[in-house]
Amino acid sequence: MMDGVTTYSMILLPVVTTLLAPLFIYLLRKDEDKREAVSFISAALTFGFVAWMIPKVLAGEVLYYQVTTIMPGITIAFSADGLSMVFGLIAPFLWFFVTSYNVGYMRGLNEHAQTRYYICFAVAIFGAIGVAFAANVFTLYLFYEIITVFTYPLVYHHEDADAKMGARKYVVYLMGTSKLFLLPAMVLTYVLVGNLDFHLADIVNGMFSDAVVAEHPRLVALTYWLFIFGIGKAALMPFHNWLPSAMVAPTPVSALLHAVAVVKAGVFCVCRIVLSVFGTKTAGFLTLSQVYVGTPGTFIGDLSLGLGTAYIAAFTLVVASLIALTKDDIKARLAYSTVAQLSYIVIGVTMLVDSAIQGGVMHIAHHAFSKITLFMAAGAIYVATHLKKISLMDGLGRRMPWTFGAFGIASLSMIGMPPVCGFVSKWYLVNGTLQANQMPLLIALLASTALNAGYFLPIVYRAFFKTASPEANIEQYSEASKTMVVPLCITAAISVFLGLYPQTFLNFVNVLGKF
Repeated sequence: MMDGVTTYSMILLPVVTTLLAPLFIYLLRKDEDKREAVSFISAALTFGFVAWMIPKVLAGEVLYYQVTTIMPGITIAFSADGLSMVFGLIAPFLWFFVTSYNVGYMRGLNEHAQTRYYICFAVAIFGAIGVAFAANVFTLYLFYEIITVFTYPLVYHHEDADAKMGARKYVVYLMGTSKLFLLPAMVLTYVLVGNLDFHLADIVNGMFSDAVVAEHPRLVALTYWLFIFGIGKAALMPFHNWLPSAMVAPTPVSALLHAVAVVKAGVFCVCRIVLSVFGTKTAGFLTLSQVYVGTPGTFIGDLSLGLGTAYIAAFTLVVASLIALTKDDIKARLAYSTVAQLSYIVIGVTMLVDSAIQGGVMHIAHHAFSKITLFMAAGAIYVATHLKKISLMDGLGRRMPWTFGAFGIASLSMIGMPPVCGFVSKWYLVNGTLQANQMPLLIALLASTALNAGYFLPIVYRAFFKTASPEANIEQYSEASKTMVVPLCITAAISVFLGLYPQTFLNFVNVLGKF
């Protein structure tokens, strides 16, 4: 067992609960009420089991349990630290609300193959929980692939030509990057280090020793880039195109992709790899930096690996925001917004300064609540009106005030306006750019804020302040069912709560980094 880690078998409970949920959904498939109740109960139980670990983690403990050993240095094991808890809490919590939304959406549109849909949805959450609590690179990789395989049927759900094309691109991008880059990175790490266990006690020291770095500097640097490009779910350009293409899926799936499981798993993996594999200030990295530049500092800092990644993310951030401005389809606009927003997280953790890391990790949760609100609102609009084009939504806010009101609150979070939670994480990120003396990154963050306002505020303005043409006949429209509207209003309210009480997730980040 690793130093500073406590054996704790209870960490298996959220994993086992999400593993059993798909089985019970299948067994109860003939009774749709019971079938859907399984998701509600499983989400509540999973969240409760994760919450049970909060006091121990906040007390500074790292919880660990090894399930089996595949070969020396390669195990299936789970752990809980501050970083695990951020993702591990939001996945089951939002699963509960998305399940309510699923009921209204799937029944409201009388969608086919609903049992398959709910089973794959539950397995995707199982994968997300596995990623959140993975104790090593092998376990992380295993559950990362489970998410990809079982979200493929969700993207392909409509089974038409567009769904086929979108699903094919989805699986090619995600399986391709993981096989071409992530798998070799894992193999190289094992060859260089002799095991795949994360360094869980803190985020300072990484897995690579001084001797390994000094002897194989280029291989260690190559391993870093293979990891970064292998995590296709993070949607860094040029590996981003799968995300807008996947918007052919039902809107609850889009919410799952963007807020709960898939892309969150991607940026969580980036955070885990940067902080727990490479670390922030490892002495071994000093050796490598001296090999190249002869000055003290950090490995990924002095080789510009961290900043190199941050600049790629900044480019993604600005370009994706510019593309979002051109999209009239609301889901397409939200998709490119997600590509941009993920880059905030990557920029934060790869700047390797305290404030930026805090802001980046917090944004995993803050973005999740706000983005799921936006997608659920888009789905509610579609179910109630069958409209997808923003240009056709003039005046709809007066017919659907709750839906568009929640959309407006979540939009403010995406822009970074107080008192919504997006403001807090962006404040930390901006402070991080000043702490790191990175003016280009500061300019990118500020530019993206203006662009966010440029593509979100016109939607709210159209809905509430523009008059619809008589031909639109918007009087026929009203709010979608309460099973859809209530969850999105709650997640919007939570976005405000997290803006007023940012320590909710900041406490976990601070325990992780001992900030």
